[in-house]
Amino acid sequence: MKRITDGISKSLPSGVRIGLVPTMGALHAGHLSLVDAIRPHCDVVVMSIFVNPLQFNNAADLARYPRTEDADAALAESAGVDLLWIPSQSEIYPGAAELEEAGWLGSAFEGLHRPGHFAGMLTVVRRLFELVNPSVAIFGEKDLQQLALIRRMVDAHSLPIEILAGPTIRESDGLALASRNRFIKQREVAARLPAALFHLQGSSKPASLRLAEARSLLTAPLEIEYLELIDPLTWAPISDDFRGQARAILAASLDGVRLIDNDLVEIR
Repeated sequence: MKRITDGISKSLPSGVRIGLVPTMGALHAGHLSLVDAIRPHCDVVVMSIFVNPLQFNNAADLARYPRTEDADAALAESAGVDLLWIPSQSEIYPGAAELEEAGWLGSAFEGLHRPGHFAGMLTVVRRLFELVNPSVAIFGEKDLQQLALIRRMVDAHSLPIEILAGPTIRESDGLALASRNRFIKQREVAARLPAALFHLQGSSKPASLRLAEARSLLTAPLEIEYLELIDPLTWAPISDDFRGQARAILAASLDGVRLIDNDLVEIR
């Protein structure tokens, strides 16, 4: 594996299909599963590690975000990454960054609770695409709203990039893997989040009753921001007469750690 900082354009081979795995580091099995998933779709796997300041609306959260570059490099190499790129902020943003528009979807759910987050995220993803020029890129389904917005941006700009979705990887208690999980002290409480999603899947009741029952599982000390059943095509909350595949999406805070999750729910 080749590890570089700045100068990505000089390190990329020509005439091959490049696959990009963008990350913010603090790698875990979820990130490594993205490498496995993208490998059949490209000749060279590039993983980027960049903690993007534009997508943090809380300075303390940015300062707290774990930076573990040497450990990340070892994991990336073990996963079969061909080129690990850890750019400086000056390479990503050599001047004032022009923010991407996140639209109405960028102001809903996550965007409502994290103003400006999605504009910052889309800005860095667009910049990574410009510098790497990948044929394919992959993002985890755990960040479902992020994935939807990236696909919309790619379509809006007619970018010739295939966007793949990597399935959510979960820990033994069902909690979705995330770099911030290391800060959780009350793991048995955190496990209520996937339990609520499981309840939504297993129930045959109307959507409103399913949600009411699932919300009753998410009691203090969990601080719930939202738990909704949405139509994945429109991102509108579903009504009780909806039939088909919905998505359950949720966000909560515990021990000062913000957690998000989602899962497919079949409504018959």
